[in-house]
Amino acid sequence: MEIDRVALAEFLRHRRGVLQPEDVGMPRGVRRRTGGLRREEVAALCHMSPDYYARLERARGPHPSEQMIASMAQGLHLTHHERDHLFRLAGHTPPPSGTANEQHIAPGLLRILDRLDDSPAEIVTELGETLRQTRMGVALTGDLTAYTGPSRSIGYRWFTDPTARSRYASEDHGRLSRVFVAGLREATARRGPDSYAAYLAGALAGESEEFRALWDLHEVGLRPAPGKRFIHPEVGLLDLACQTLADPEQSHLLLVYTAKPGSESHEKLQSLSVIAGAQR
Repeated sequence: MEIDRVALAEFLRHRRGVLQPEDVGMPRGVRRRTGGLRREEVAALCHMSPDYYARLERARGPHPSEQMIASMAQGLHLTHHERDHLFRLAGHTPPPSGTANEQHIAPGLLRILDRLDDSPAEIVTELGETLRQTRMGVALTGDLTAYTGPSRSIGYRWFTDPTARSRYASEDHGRLSRVFVAGLREATARRGPDSYAAYLAGALAGESEEFRALWDLHEVGLRPAPGKRFIHPEVGLLDLACQTLADPEQSHLLLVYTAKPGSESHEKLQSLSVIAGAQR
């Protein structure tokens, strides 16, 4: 497929023009004259330089890679149909949708997350890959979006990296191990033997004796408890409720962690908010 630079530039300009700051979690400000977002704002959302993005809008510059197009699709809050259209304009085949490790987040779910900045929250795939976190989410568990390869999955890290369990109460480790294995078994059956879920299961079977023993139990249907206990290196134990919003089309989950008002954990979340603000 060949890149259509003119159509790509027109599409990018149109999308930037219709997006409003509040759509992407940005303050509007009192002196804004631009009808939509500024180029530099879109560039920041897409994790690219303002000059690179400006050249694309002017139908110039290099041929953007698939990774760059995926980043733009997410930054511009495109739907899956719009994302696929952007890929084709850029001369690339769109990635498959609805897979176990689908990376593109639906705009509606992103808008909700953008409004939860004062709460620990994250969007994860059905394989436990964290795609996006709020600032409080990063303060609670660390930046879980920085992992690459199989380690992006919390289930994979759980059995291969001893530090992955350090932020969870030790008495919960046994059940969490069973939950991760049961979830991966269900994902493998749902997605098939050639899926990424099956690949993760095979990789873990080759690396972890504990995983192999639990896999042989053939457990399914196990779900995380409604509450989660985290061990934070600065504020200690937090006993939090976990509210879940599911996007069934993409098998993504929005997880929001809250504490009962007046509880010790609620006070610790306030302290965590101060820490998160200092880290900005």
